[in-house]
Amino acid sequence: MIPFRDANPSYRLPIVTVGLIAVNTVAFFWELKLGANLEGALFELGVVPNKWLLPRQTAGLALPQLFFPYLISLFLHGGWFHLVSNMWWLWIFGDNIEDRLGHLRFLFFYLVCGLLAGVVHTAFNLNSPLPAVGASGAVAGVLGAYLVLFPHARIQTLVPFFFYYEVIELPALIVLGFWFVAQFLSGTAAIAMTTATGGVAWWAHIGGFIAGIALLFLLAPDETRVGR
Repeated sequence: MIPFRDANPSYRLPIVTVGLIAVNTVAFFWELKLGANLEGALFELGVVPNKWLLPRQTAGLALPQLFFPYLISLFLHGGWFHLVSNMWWLWIFGDNIEDRLGHLRFLFFYLVCGLLAGVVHTAFNLNSPLPAVGASGAVAGVLGAYLVLFPHARIQTLVPFFFYYEVIELPALIVLGFWFVAQFLSGTAAIAMTTATGGVAWWAHIGGFIAGIALLFLLAPDETRVGR
């Protein structure tokens, strides 16, 4: 299912949401300019789980240096589709969460969700030598918060029916609930893999989604009454 837009107006100008989309886009154009140096940059700035198992790579590094990739990787992407899909979901759902939390709390919320998503990805992929990049863990946190705050919001969604597609309105509970279940099933299946392969960081999505729900209750306990 692919969401097009939600029938859920926001009342603040979503300056942080727009700013995050702009920063991610600028960062992607910077990646394109790296050319042959891009792969090395992604290994340096992305989240590489097995670095924690290689003392020679972490020796002498202070804690902020160790966690720097967990922050900077949130603004890097592996291709146009990766960038556009993440920014599309952020654009649809981010404005309403920013509206509820306020600009600064939303920025803090987004970054912490992304950081925790990276930690969860590392924990479930400790043997992986591949760099993980992308905003999807932070965006997943936005989706988790949206599900709690607006479960009945109507989402115009492209839904496949065998050989054709149709746009229908569905409640956020179904759209985002289906998304989370799909991530969880895929992440569970990925645990069975014994070799490192490229692809989707399923557990970053799962971790970010759960972090978003938990952080919402911590940052805005008065806002978590369903349907408010």
